[in-house]
Amino acid sequence: MAQDHRPLSPHLQVYKLPFTAILSITHRITGVALGLGALGLVYWLAAAAAGPAWFEIASALAGSWFGRLVLLGFSWALFFHLLNGIRHLFWDAGFGYEMGCARLSGWIVLTGSVVLTAIAWGVGLAQVGATP
Repeated sequence: MAQDHRPLSPHLQVYKLPFTAILSITHRITGVALGLGALGLVYWLAAAAAGPAWFEIASALAGSWFGRLVLLGFSWALFFHLLNGIRHLFWDAGFGYEMGCARLSGWIVLTGSVVLTAIAWGVGLAQVGATP
């Protein structure tokens, strides 16, 4: 076979994904995570309906360090997906297509999701600490 010395197309090690593409992929991943998290919510509600022993197990699982880490990730995914969904609604209305505006709105979504997660967890942890 003859050797073809044409250049290869950029591969993942060379090609850098644009910020908007990373946010788009993250939006899809958080959508799947929210679906899986909904299954966790159903488990928790079913445990509550099954009785105190089952609810104690579910609460212990959610209250463990791993459970709290999952809940933190779920909270962030919820706020990110919400804010990015609002961003997409503006795009559907024809606003924010310019590259500078798309990049800025992406940073607003990312920062806003982190800030809203921190606020929600701060308020939630303060409530837990305030209960006798």
